[in-house]
Amino acid sequence: MLLMTQGREELDGLVRKRIRALRVAQGLSLEELATRAHLSQSSLSRIENGQRRLALDQLVTLARALDTTLDQLVETATDDIVTSPTIDSTHGRMRWTLKADPGMSVVRQRLTDPPPDNPARMRAHPGREWLVVLSGTAILMLGQRRFRIETNQAAEFPTMMPHAIGAGGGPCEILGLFDRDARRGHQRDNGDAQGPPE
Repeated sequence: MLLMTQGREELDGLVRKRIRALRVAQGLSLEELATRAHLSQSSLSRIENGQRRLALDQLVTLARALDTTLDQLVETATDDIVTSPTIDSTHGRMRWTLKADPGMSVVRQRLTDPPPDNPARMRAHPGREWLVVLSGTAILMLGQRRFRIETNQAAEFPTMMPHAIGAGGGPCEILGLFDRDARRGHQRDNGDAQGPPE
């Protein structure tokens, strides 16, 4: 079965370039990839150079041999490359959802208050969080520990540990990456200023 889509020639050329680029990036010779994909070296060379038609069964085998998926191998660029954030002015947040993984969110937030002194105001929920301080200094309370995170430093932690984050000595701005569980944990406490995302 041949790869048949609109813009077949463009997609055909893109897939061939992608196969070669992935092979080179992984440091594989034609012979090594051909062996992994159960093809002859000359067949693989002709596939990469456009001298042999692309067959679906070969693409599946090549995708596996290159440690990727068929979907990724034939993926085309979409028109919606640039996205705008959802803005929450009340909490000083901007949030972007990652199209490749809708469970993940990127959040940018300005913090002005220090983290709470009261451990009862710290959150714990399933998930993981990663954040980087864009400006200022953030204070991360994690269990009984206190971490000072300066501009351009990052922190990553499991969110089952009680945690809270705030500004240290003046406003700070953070950019965080939150998985679905971490985001849900913060959504439940949306009005509380001690957590980055909605």
